[in-house]
Amino acid sequence: MTLSQLRGDENLEWWRGATIYQIYPRSFMDANGDGIGDLPGITLRLDYVASLGVDAIWLSPFFTSPMKDFGYDVADYRNVDPMFGTLDDFCALIVRAHELGLRVIIDQVLSHSSDLHSWFQESRQNRHNAKADWYVWADPKPDGNAPNNWMAAFGGRAWSFDSRRRQYYLHNFLPTQPDLNFHNPQVQHAQLDNLRFWLELGVDGFRFDVVNYYFHDQALTDNPPAPPDRISPANPQSYQCQQHNIEQPENLAFLERVRDLLDQYPGSTSIGEIAGDNQLVTMAAYTAGDSRLHMAYTFDLLGSEGDAGQLYRVLARFAELGDNTWPCWSLSNHDVIRSASRWSEPRALLALTILCSLRGSLGLYQGEELGLPEAEIAFEDLQDPFGINLWPDIKGRDGSRTPMPWNTGINSGFSASPEPLWLPIDPRHPRLTVEAQDNDPHSLLMQVRRLLHLRTNEEILRHGEQILLPHTLPENVFALLRTLGQRRLLCLANLDREQAHCIEPATLIEGVQDWQPLPLPEPVAAQRKGNTLLLAPGTAAWLVLS
Repeated sequence: MTLSQLRGDENLEWWRGATIYQIYPRSFMDANGDGIGDLPGITLRLDYVASLGVDAIWLSPFFTSPMKDFGYDVADYRNVDPMFGTLDDFCALIVRAHELGLRVIIDQVLSHSSDLHSWFQESRQNRHNAKADWYVWADPKPDGNAPNNWMAAFGGRAWSFDSRRRQYYLHNFLPTQPDLNFHNPQVQHAQLDNLRFWLELGVDGFRFDVVNYYFHDQALTDNPPAPPDRISPANPQSYQCQQHNIEQPENLAFLERVRDLLDQYPGSTSIGEIAGDNQLVTMAAYTAGDSRLHMAYTFDLLGSEGDAGQLYRVLARFAELGDNTWPCWSLSNHDVIRSASRWSEPRALLALTILCSLRGSLGLYQGEELGLPEAEIAFEDLQDPFGINLWPDIKGRDGSRTPMPWNTGINSGFSASPEPLWLPIDPRHPRLTVEAQDNDPHSLLMQVRRLLHLRTNEEILRHGEQILLPHTLPENVFALLRTLGQRRLLCLANLDREQAHCIEPATLIEGVQDWQPLPLPEPVAAQRKGNTLLLAPGTAAWLVLS
């Protein structure tokens, strides 16, 4: 049962405005001392997660897998890989999380499987077996070349030749990650059954990996070239507009089937990862109304570096697409450089303060509350195929996936393993451990707890509407107005590195008689001087208007 069902909770929309804490299982906590994080380790640390004041956890993949892409290549959708524990360990994790009031959201990688999955093993045998049409197969061109020009995300063609079938199969990622054929109703049914399996175990929802990759253009039309300004020379896929290999209209009908299933489990939810060329447009379409995804996220803010203009453009573009949608905004996750490095370590709290001011749900990535910078990983230590294949211009994602530093013990408390860990701990991380920051009332960890507590207690931040203020403000000052009924909250932040600004709230919003600041954590809190707000560089304010 979901936590909502266990509680008899009437608030089935708990996810609106919720804060979701992402856990990367390989790197969170190692309970058995083998140098790799596991499910029992996560369970041991759930009290810490609950202490942050978050509403739910999102677990990256822990399913049976050969780990060519670290769990995003699933060989068994209904079991736990032995390196992470057992199905009983997962059930124990759910029980403990629910005891602590935490919902459990798990990754689902539906668009592709591992090439070791029994479905693909059967499919590749010949063209006439029961699973022959479960994957995307196509004949070679007359000259033997691949069926079209589609490129894979990790480099090279998106097609690999199989000598048994004498056909190519599609893989938008690694050759060991063949794409499932969602045009086949049997595939849709099988994946919905897999979702139901985990819902019956008590999960509270799913994060859907590359949710816009499920369907392809059956005519296998070539992708057109990308405009020059969108090309990243080190990444071959960026030379194309991903117009035909992903994001087909049939996807919407399948998402409605997913929502129908989730609605059978009151309080369950869904988050879609949107990649590709039209992310904000797709996010709006996939979350419109109440018949598709509950929420989704894009990479627009995941690449932000603290520029007010860029933040404004992303939010303004999304606002143009309709207000009957629900985003889940994040600044960090397992796929991108950590926000403390992109925004700079001294501005880690400012970044999260702005994030907490936005309309939508929030994603917080493990270690973000500690201010962990992106780890430096030597080439010989790399594990991520993305970085290995495209080094050195693209260093991959390992720098955001290194082990969590807990205390001053061996391996910073992550693991008792005498052998090297699966990824090394960055030498800058041991000074930022949970233990050290827990004992320091001025630490980032303690400030983040205060910030999340403040957001939780302010209904206007979780559920209010949002109005972006026009560009009449000083350069690099970010501002928006949150409203709920008659209540108004003005959120401001000075992202300039040098220039302070004096702001009179009454000149920004009509009908303001007075204003009172909410108690933001002291390091980022701007100062009131009479009727003027002094926004020093790197400070912010949440002002209750009257």
